[in-house]
Amino acid sequence: MHKVYTKIVQIAGDVITVEAEGIGYLDIAEVQTRRGMSLAQVIRIDGARVSLQVFAGSKGISTGDKVRFLGHPMRVASGDNLLGRIFNGSGLPLDKGPALTENLVDIGGPSVNPVRRVVPGKMIRTGIPMIDVFNSLVESQKLPIFSIAGEPYNELLARIAVQAEVDYIILGGMGLKHDDYLFFRDTLEEAGALSRSIFFIHTAADPTVECLLVPDISLAVAEHFALNGKRVLVLLTDMTNFADSLKEIAITMEQVPSNRGYPGDLYSQLASRYEKAVDFDTAGSITILAVTTMPGDDVTHPVPDNTGYITEGQFYLKNAVIEPFGSLSRLKQQVNGKTRSDHRTIMDTMIQLFADYRETLEKQAMGFQMSAWDNKLLQYGKRFENEMMSLKVNIPLEKALDRGWEILADCFAPEETGIKKALIEQYWPKTR
Repeated sequence: MHKVYTKIVQIAGDVITVEAEGIGYLDIAEVQTRRGMSLAQVIRIDGARVSLQVFAGSKGISTGDKVRFLGHPMRVASGDNLLGRIFNGSGLPLDKGPALTENLVDIGGPSVNPVRRVVPGKMIRTGIPMIDVFNSLVESQKLPIFSIAGEPYNELLARIAVQAEVDYIILGGMGLKHDDYLFFRDTLEEAGALSRSIFFIHTAADPTVECLLVPDISLAVAEHFALNGKRVLVLLTDMTNFADSLKEIAITMEQVPSNRGYPGDLYSQLASRYEKAVDFDTAGSITILAVTTMPGDDVTHPVPDNTGYITEGQFYLKNAVIEPFGSLSRLKQQVNGKTRSDHRTIMDTMIQLFADYRETLEKQAMGFQMSAWDNKLLQYGKRFENEMMSLKVNIPLEKALDRGWEILADCFAPEETGIKKALIEQYWPKTR
């Protein structure tokens, strides 16, 4: 039997404090009030004083209510019964389907022991040239999508969810507008991808603590599937909302604030989630793509700044395109040499020429006379933006590489590209 405590010594916001012993960090408790039962999670232990965040808020809780600790952290159901289902941040159904109580797994566990990991070396194709060709997504990679409010990052995540060559998709939404949640659901359903997906959705109207649970629940379920040999892609939006929830609770707990009011353990909190990305040596994998919105497009803001130290590059979404000079996949060299012999050459050559195009645009804006080479670069740059950078472009990797050769051939002579003769002879379009 679990011991029941009847003395709540403090209520501050949605945090209650009781005096108890033998309690574990992140343990779950039931708070029995006159209005019914609410779940709460231990977020701080100071001697005999235990602070808990109440999922449904502290409204209606009095100091004489009963608190019963369950002796384990938050748990979530796992297994194939979750596929095609939509749940809230506490793991309760949002789709009017039955609640699941079997195959429960603890959330928030440690990251995988390094000896169980293998070096990443398998590409995840997305059908998006700016990812597949120029910043390949690698299985078990952890990558943020840096962006600002108003950019189509949810549309990008939904497209990746539909097209990524993985077994399962787990979407963790934090602070979503209701319309955004419906957008994800309808997009994946129309594309026939909902049956291989699981949603854990926290909306802006839901309790703060549920926002903190979403990454842990999503990753706990992903780990269960990965251990059973599945390739799982976890999509999280938006980790800045997650960090803001951490800050809100830290303020309630009267913790000493760090940079811009965020808690001092922000780095550790983010790292403990991102480090769940893994490629098991004898099983499946977990790959993480997480949107991080940057207030004021400020990459030095604490959330993107800390994220950059943890992750393996970033996709920088700006002006509704994946910006080639802000984006980086540090693991792309692990896979793009295994795709096609011209992959790295096309990647390097087209980006170099696009950098020259950007310089030519500056010269043009300052009124300099355009040379014949400048005019070629201007033609090339427009083609690159429309046929490679645009998120409307949806083609496989091989077709994207072929298109790269076509654009180069239409704008330049072979010797102007600096590409090796052997590759020119093999791939340069013969009709040009």
